[in-house]
Amino acid sequence: MKVQAAGGYSLIQALLGAERCVLLDGGVATELHHQHGQDHERLWGIEALASAPDDVHDLHRRYVQAGVDVITTNTWALPTVLESGIAIQPEHQTPMHWMEIARRGVRVAREAIAAEGREGDVTVAFSLNGDIDGPESQETVALLARTLARDPPDLFLLETLSVLRPSLLAAVGALLDTSIPVWLSFRRCLHGLCGVYGQHWGGPEGDAFGRAARRFEEMGVAALLVNCVPPDHVNGIMSYLRDFTDLPLGAYPNLGYYTRAGWQTGSEIGGPEYGDLALGWRAEGAQIIGGCCGTRPEHIASARDVLAGTRAGHERHRSEERRVGKECRSRWS
Repeated sequence: MKVQAAGGYSLIQALLGAERCVLLDGGVATELHHQHGQDHERLWGIEALASAPDDVHDLHRRYVQAGVDVITTNTWALPTVLESGIAIQPEHQTPMHWMEIARRGVRVAREAIAAEGREGDVTVAFSLNGDIDGPESQETVALLARTLARDPPDLFLLETLSVLRPSLLAAVGALLDTSIPVWLSFRRCLHGLCGVYGQHWGGPEGDAFGRAARRFEEMGVAALLVNCVPPDHVNGIMSYLRDFTDLPLGAYPNLGYYTRAGWQTGSEIGGPEYGDLALGWRAEGAQIIGGCCGTRPEHIASARDVLAGTRAGHERHRSEERRVGKECRSRWS
């Protein structure tokens, strides 16, 4: 089913055309947990859309205040809900159907943008995780398109993908058939499939990921990113991918680690440090930069400050100057 897109993607095209860095938001589920506790940890935060949409609204507003160009809906776990049959049921409340959760995700994001006076200035990306890659993916996408037809997002962000297989191509093709732009983001580094702690799964991939990038470009995917990997595992992947594709490239890694108590955001990487890292990714060629689990609005705000006025692949000297300057200040303080 084709959907009449909202038109907000033209904002992204204009930014990329002007060689400006497109700024994504940061962690959603982990930040909801950080702000409101374990109540919002289940299903990676999606339950908050049913039980506490005001909390989601407030978090989106904080990211808009941080200066992002793209807000992602709090719907990452929606395919997992469909795949597993888990009910989205707030305590002491009636279960909420996944279609209403999908509509509410877009609506809450748009309301947060409007509340900050940036309506028409921030793009809404509908987040879906890799569980969309399943035997019923095409039917699920058709239902999703029908569900969102009255208030569609500006783009689909299919993220935290892992295995490259024909069924994924079918799912991506179904999303592209909606006529809404599609971004893909993978757990990948130079060593191949990568986990949240930097562990590598499977053997060396050779150029399999690069060849897949080329195939995605030919299909009509609008951008290719990496996410859900530690910051130091982003290094080198932009240069690698650029040999295979002319797609806009981006990165949004995680900070912290997962435990039985939930995601722990404790990290020595604060806002300024994250900004320095972002400048390095920009120097390597990243055109889209944001944050995954554990990153917070202050990390994204710092990235915004240092990335302003930069060009992809042209900022290595600035990154080195910042590093040397910090060493000198530390030495003489």
